[in-house]
Amino acid sequence: MTGPQLLPGSVVPPLRRDFPLTRMVAYAGATWDWHRLHYDPAYTAARGLPAPVVDGQVFGALLAEQLQRWLGPQCTLRTLRFRFAHPVFAGESVLCTGRVTEVDGALVTVEQRVEVVGENGRTAVAPAGATFTLAAPPDNTRTRPGP
Repeated sequence: MTGPQLLPGSVVPPLRRDFPLTRMVAYAGATWDWHRLHYDPAYTAARGLPAPVVDGQVFGALLAEQLQRWLGPQCTLRTLRFRFAHPVFAGESVLCTGRVTEVDGALVTVEQRVEVVGENGRTAVAPAGATFTLAAPPDNTRTRPGP
């Protein structure tokens, strides 16, 4: 099998995402989640929040994307878990990090977390993690049938 060698302690390449309000509005439209908490600054300000709140589903997608960008189409997620620690607001950026914690045959376990980047840095999602398996890459060495 080609690709990264997966051993306990292997670092998952980080994934960074920015959340401008325009991206949040596009996400609300794509998911049909039009709760004003996710796109309306006046609504959130009236509730004492500094800005609209990033939808929680986004973090599951980011954690899955982080692993699939690293390992490619051979990566099959088996489980994904995450717990919210603090909200992320429009205008903030996050960094997903992770590390392999266990390799049990074909099943690989990783621990992940999401941190807000910058001066207001804080843990947004933790604990988090996943299990996955890797399929063998396609065999591109097949011989052509004889004449």
